[in-house]
Amino acid sequence: MHKSRRAKIQARDGLNGGYVGKTAVFGALDRDLRKIRATVLPNVARKTLQQEIFQAIESGSTVYSDQASVYDRLLLAGYMHLTVNHTKEYVNGQVHTQGIDNFWSLLKRGLTGTYVAVEPFHLDRYVDEQVFRYNNRATKDNPLDDADRFALAVSQIAGKRLTYAELTGKTEPPSSAEF
Repeated sequence: MHKSRRAKIQARDGLNGGYVGKTAVFGALDRDLRKIRATVLPNVARKTLQQEIFQAIESGSTVYSDQASVYDRLLLAGYMHLTVNHTKEYVNGQVHTQGIDNFWSLLKRGLTGTYVAVEPFHLDRYVDEQVFRYNNRATKDNPLDDADRFALAVSQIAGKRLTYAELTGKTEPPSSAEF
């Protein structure tokens, strides 16, 4: 990436604690269960990310990550923390981030290729959908077909309601003149 473009993207905005115009998404992959947990975060500040790690990952677990400075205190918090230096290598034995990177590529491909224009206040719904797809994909251990996934999805919507106001970000339902 060109130096000037990288500087523009990495401009700090103080409020978000991250990149201007970007929405932070945290994700963790359980390598044993092959399941993803992901959520939209208000910022990428160390405190916010570490709180999410403490909630999503059991203390004492092994955490594999890159060498970003936000992860540097995980050893002190009771985690086994192993890192890979992406400037030199992407895999060092069992230490890699390839599984979660696979999920990020699927999420980004879905957002840019399928949905095209995603508003930040709806991003959590798109992330939840991709997590569902990833966690319920067909594998040797989990031979699901489309009908199975559909039945599973429908079984999870009972008692949940998405109102027009939530869908559009508006507080009132539309008048009949708007249709």
